[in-house]
Amino acid sequence: MNIYSVSEITKYIKRLIDVEQTLQTVLIRGELSNFKKHYSGHCYFTLKDQQSSIKCVMFKNKAQFLKFMPQDGMQIVVSGYITIFERDGQYQLYADSLFPDGIGELSLAFAQLKEKLTMEGLFDSVHKKILPYFPKTIGVITSATGAVLRDIYTVSKRRNPQIQLCLYPVKVQGDEAPFEIVHAIAAFNTKFPVDVIIVGRGGGSIEDLWAFNDEKVVRAVFESAIPVVSAVGHETDYTLTDFVSDVRAATPSQAAELIVPDVKELLHRIRILRDKMDIKVKHILSEKRHRINLCKQKRILSNPQFILDRKRELLDKCVERMGQGKCNQLLQKRHGLEVLLEKLLLLNPLAALNRGYTIAKQENILIKSIKQVKKDENLTLYLADGKIDTKVTCIGEGTLTNGSCKK
Repeated sequence: MNIYSVSEITKYIKRLIDVEQTLQTVLIRGELSNFKKHYSGHCYFTLKDQQSSIKCVMFKNKAQFLKFMPQDGMQIVVSGYITIFERDGQYQLYADSLFPDGIGELSLAFAQLKEKLTMEGLFDSVHKKILPYFPKTIGVITSATGAVLRDIYTVSKRRNPQIQLCLYPVKVQGDEAPFEIVHAIAAFNTKFPVDVIIVGRGGGSIEDLWAFNDEKVVRAVFESAIPVVSAVGHETDYTLTDFVSDVRAATPSQAAELIVPDVKELLHRIRILRDKMDIKVKHILSEKRHRINLCKQKRILSNPQFILDRKRELLDKCVERMGQGKCNQLLQKRHGLEVLLEKLLLLNPLAALNRGYTIAKQENILIKSIKQVKKDENLTLYLADGKIDTKVTCIGEGTLTNGSCKK
């Protein structure tokens, strides 16, 4: 019996598996677990059921085409081939594609991206811009050969022949469509300014409309400074562009109706407003004329001198009140002055002299106490009608009525 090395037997088993046609293209259904996307772009995961599990790998050149983000717990179907990973001696499934079991890949991708952008607030109504009421120029982003442009042109020109349409032709489906739509939105915002933008295409399957679910397109619509109206598909078709746009139109024709005001309707409305204005003006003039007639009948207007007489009478009364007020104030001031004069007279030293009192001074110093003078000193006594020079012969304590003097 031959003895083989581990590598030899592993290679032998690998050759057996590689020539098995059943394992070269296989579809396997199972539950996704331990999913990990490496920084290199390769994806590693495990596919399992209730009894078994198998290691799987999807290389970057395949993983970059995934429309949805795989998550643990999903039921998926994986397409690929099985071979031996020689280093570990384990068989692995090398995945070429994978898609959800029971739900379309694009439908799942739509739901995942919608949830992500909703959490970021891109669909919030607070970000919606108001459409201009009288736009002059409309930017149209659609295919140059589709019926969308014809419908928008027909409706717009019927409603307002003066409206200007500026077409930026793009592909509306396929791998290049998202890039061209993003570039067109940026061009209208920077190089070719318009009043409003219509982004649209005709109806189709979810695959046909997928360019308008692309994340780059949705973010470009959100960041546009110009209001954007989405007109993608038919009334029952919804894309993420519909949710992020400022206004969603069910069809391209409806988009034109929403944006372009009908000139005939405007003229009819103007006529109605003009008629209402004429009626209102006539009513106001009639009311003013009636008030003027009433004023003419009043005595004031028929006899202007009556106004002057009344004013003159009021002026005389005012002058009279001013004179009375002036006299009253003078009387009050005079009375106050007399009170002050009486107070001054009471405080005047001469008044005391008139009542028989005397003021004693020594060298112009007022004598208030016997302690200020000594015996044999000279004093000057001031009376009401003159002064007396005298010498102190006696100093005694006491009052005016009971004083005593000691020589």
